[in-house]
Amino acid sequence: MPAYLVVTAQIHDREAFLSRYGPAAAELTRSFGGKYLVRAPGIELLEGEGPAGGSLVISEWPDKATAMAFWNSPEYGRLKEARQGLADCNVLVVEAP
Repeated sequence: MPAYLVVTAQIHDREAFLSRYGPAAAELTRSFGGKYLVRAPGIELLEGEGPAGGSLVISEWPDKATAMAFWNSPEYGRLKEARQGLADCNVLVVEAP
């Protein structure tokens, strides 16, 4: 059953984020079998607490095990390090019922 990674991000330096992290993360996502459903700036917070004005990314994976293999891979670990200081991210994983 499919799983989804849901990311909200407050990006501090969009140009550096897109050049250092974005393309490499997209390529790695594809190589692990994931696909992006949403990649967009401009979150409008309607209720609760969160990154108003931030960005949202939703990626779909064949299953939760695949999403977790991507998340815990050494390759993605290096990308997470590369985005340090460029963005504050909240990441959730959910498996579709």
